Amino acid sequence: MATPTLRHPAVAGRFYPRDPEALRAEAEDYLRAGGAAPVNAIGCIAPHAGYMYSGHVAGAVFSHIKVPQHCIVLCPNHTGMGQALAILSEGAWATPLGDVPIHTPLATALRAQFPMLQEDAAAHRAEHAAEVELPFLQLRQPKLAFVPIALGTGQLEILEQLGHALADVIGQQQHSVLIVASSDMNHYESDAITRVKDHRAIERILSLDPRGLHEVVTQQDISMCGYGPAVAMLTAARQLGAKSAELVKYATSGDISGDRNMVVGYAGVVVT
Repeated sequence: MATPTLRHPAVAGRFYPRDPEALRAEAEDYLRAGGAAPVNAIGCIAPHAGYMYSGHVAGAVFSHIKVPQHCIVLCPNHTGMGQALAILSEGAWATPLGDVPIHTPLATALRAQFPMLQEDAAAHRAEHAAEVELPFLQLRQPKLAFVPIALGTGQLEILEQLGHALADVIGQQQHSVLIVASSDMNHYESDAITRVKDHRAIERILSLDPRGLHEVVTQQDISMCGYGPAVAMLTAARQLGAKSAELVKYATSGDISGDRNMVVGYAGVVVT
């Protein structure tokens, strides 16, 4: 399948405003509210729900990072479309704030290092989890170029291999590269249950323990949709010399909606 030159937004007007000025104003409000001084980061975990629910957590993450010109955005594959390890190497992604080019040399290097990555537009066409991170990244880095990777596998060995490949390639770059793992936390249980489950997973994340995260999520029925991206990011970050991970913000959808009976959890983590 030929890669389209421009990937159009799938969830503009639903997850975030379609109008550029409204989007800029809302995202900048979330970034300003973050407050913490920006640091050089190896990776991060940011949520990908509608901005109404999780934008304040994403804003806290990206305001705390000096976003470099080059990013790799790892996301889960919610749609089930396309390949299980889907990368795009050419073209650009449109957002209401403008087009974000794909960093072709970085994508090409990743495919060479980890041939299981498949060039596949289908996995990305309707997937929201990478798309919703882009406006925040654009506002923090106007010269942004990125590589999107959608993961439809939860196999630990494959996620670890991808993480090592990411670290190998990033280690060869002359410029810093940020790894963004796009993930929400536990889904559709009570607020009380979700907070307990989420903090079991967060404990492993803050310990920089990708295997432990995989184990707790898969064995304790924690419906963290992007645990695959998080495992790969943490594996890469450890190889790249990560020393610490900070939980910059945690919330549930119940904090916004007031409904505590069925919520989704959101964790914002910065790895340095």
